[in-house]
Amino acid sequence: MKSVRIGMVGAGMIAHHASREILAHGRAEISAAFDINENRLKELQKAFDIPQGYTRPEDIFADQNVDAVYIAVPNAFHAELAIAALDAGKHVILDKPFAINIREAEQVAAAVQRSGKLFTLGMNFRYSEAAQTVRALVANGTLGEIYHAKSYLYRRAGIPRFGTWFCEKDKAGGGALLDIGVHMLDLALFITDNFQPVSVSGQTYRTFGHRKIGEGGWGMSDRGEHKFDVDDFASAMIRLKNGAMISLNVTWAMHQKEPDRMNLEVYGSEGGASVFPLELYRFGDTEREYQVIQNPSAELTYPHQNRFHNFINAILDEESLCVTLDQALTVQKILDAVYESSESGREVVI
Repeated sequence: MKSVRIGMVGAGMIAHHASREILAHGRAEISAAFDINENRLKELQKAFDIPQGYTRPEDIFADQNVDAVYIAVPNAFHAELAIAALDAGKHVILDKPFAINIREAEQVAAAVQRSGKLFTLGMNFRYSEAAQTVRALVANGTLGEIYHAKSYLYRRAGIPRFGTWFCEKDKAGGGALLDIGVHMLDLALFITDNFQPVSVSGQTYRTFGHRKIGEGGWGMSDRGEHKFDVDDFASAMIRLKNGAMISLNVTWAMHQKEPDRMNLEVYGSEGGASVFPLELYRFGDTEREYQVIQNPSAELTYPHQNRFHNFINAILDEESLCVTLDQALTVQKILDAVYESSESGREVVI
């Protein structure tokens, strides 16, 4: 295969960012795009010189000039469109979250198995230099045995545009937890290389969005009547099989000094690390010495630092997928368990 021909399923704001990344790969092109909104579709086509546009998803899946698709639509349609694309013989990179629940995610997994096509989630946080470096420090034993990870992303005013699908449970499946919590959870599991959860205790809150407070302005989706029935804050503790714990906290809106705070902190028996900023912490060679090493270096598994380049290279059989199907299913199980725990007020055993 000389070049991978990609179809864009969804022409929203994220599709514009994705198109730039895809076209930066020397052996990829965007051959078609789909969106039910003709204006958004034409804007994307014009911006990136995409020759073919469709307003029905079945048409882009039937296009013989499309080898693979990137699906970036409201969460409620992730599973349906991923299955249709796989059954049509297309490789799929799906925007997060995997689905709105594990039942739908497992239906996609079944389609992956019967199609024989490549499938991955576009978990872009994994590919940053800092994330890959800390992952390497864990892998080479620099941090020793990992017993705890603290992952958080706090936004002071970062709720997607009010009146859009992001704020409606029937279209989004959930709020801050599914939108940004999935990133921080996936990053913690990836860096610690531990995808064996045994139990989850969590709580979600809706504090600002229903009062029209905390809008951040993300998205190009059409506005409708204001409805906000998803979470804008989520907190969870995830216990892993080896006894390690992950602390997860994410919010679209909260009272805090800084506009945004984000980090993943990893604690091991021989050292600790921070991802944002990239730092290594450990005792020195003498009794009273303590080292804080900024920007430690390590060989990167994915030097391109890009989810689309990983996907394209995997199609070209030049690289393995970073995000595997089993890992994606595990993340979805944990997300489901956080919501279940919040509703029941009890710890959920996975």
